[in-house]
Amino acid sequence: MTSTTYTLAWRNIWRHPRRTLLTISAMVFADVLLVFMLGLQLGQYRMMIDNSLALVSGQMQVQVAGYLDDPQMYRSIPEADQLAVQIRKTIDLEAVSPRAYGFALVSSEKRTLGVQISGVEPYYEQLISTIPGLISSGRYLSSASANEAVIGSTLARNLKLAAGDELTLLGSGRDGSMAAAVLPVVGIFNTGNRDIDRQIIAIPLNSFRQIFSMGNDAHSIIIGGQRDREEQYKKAISTLIKDRDKLVLLDWETLLPGLKQVIEADFFSAWFMYAVLIILVAFSMLNTILMSVLERTHEFGILLALGVRHSKLGRIILTESTLLALTGMVIGIVAGSLLTFYFSKTGISYPGMEEMSARFNLPPLILPEVSLRTVIPGPLAVFLASVLSSLYPIWHMRKLNPVQAMQAA
Repeated sequence: MTSTTYTLAWRNIWRHPRRTLLTISAMVFADVLLVFMLGLQLGQYRMMIDNSLALVSGQMQVQVAGYLDDPQMYRSIPEADQLAVQIRKTIDLEAVSPRAYGFALVSSEKRTLGVQISGVEPYYEQLISTIPGLISSGRYLSSASANEAVIGSTLARNLKLAAGDELTLLGSGRDGSMAAAVLPVVGIFNTGNRDIDRQIIAIPLNSFRQIFSMGNDAHSIIIGGQRDREEQYKKAISTLIKDRDKLVLLDWETLLPGLKQVIEADFFSAWFMYAVLIILVAFSMLNTILMSVLERTHEFGILLALGVRHSKLGRIILTESTLLALTGMVIGIVAGSLLTFYFSKTGISYPGMEEMSARFNLPPLILPEVSLRTVIPGPLAVFLASVLSSLYPIWHMRKLNPVQAMQAA
């Protein structure tokens, strides 16, 4: 297209400044809303993922291949403490801790239930998991060798136990021997997740190893830290364990596939609502361009009679819609980015969110995300829909007969 085409198109769209400004305003409003809502949505997902990972699974885990699908006690990592130290040094991160898992019958004076026993290192666990900060009664584990336990609030209620009571543990060790112990309950945690609060007992790792005949092994090495360094961690840890037989590195998507599916389903449903907004803006553009074409029917008839081709007029109309959509997109991206950036620093809190966050040891604010994946997709979709909406006015113009068009009022 020549500069003349752009000049004519720009002049044409400002023949009716009020109509043009209203159309651009509609696009800017939609773009700002899309940028902000996408940023807020991805910020919520990030908080959801971080909170879920911090509760139990960690950001990544090193395991023996097959343990995740079939958690048998014999599938353990030899010399797990030594490997954990190497990982800490390799990625320069303290939040790395071995864990061991077993299943046992746990009894109180009132009841007996089957639960999962987790062997943890108390110091490093506090750097990875939020559970140590969710003790509602008593305290958390004191050291890796202490003979004590912390249990979930639902399990404590089912077993009729309180902090200071004792529980009896009976299970099977890795070597087939009987695993039995009597442990004092020093603390009760309340995560707000009934499954976790009903099924998990945490005891010091060294005590777990003695009870379940685990030697120096563990079943997982949990890696915490920031998710924005996930790829860096993956590369370094994968290089470290590549010579260790049967060890694999699992990311959070593998560890928590259900969480990923929930996020994907929610994201898809949100885009359905965004699509409705985009279609409304496209119809607004269609109305503006169609009115502009109908008002210039007589003018187009004269131009066609003078030998101007329909294709030339079509390019002018397409350029008009493109310039309108581009103007709205640029202003919308800038305004939406500034708005989202502001709230990414100050945060957003819903009514009652701060109280709930304080109760469950969660961040009190949602921080919207500002990135290319939040700033570009929405405005780009509005831009494309707006430009495509000009195809009908162009098609209408191409049906004009010069004589009939010149006779139009």
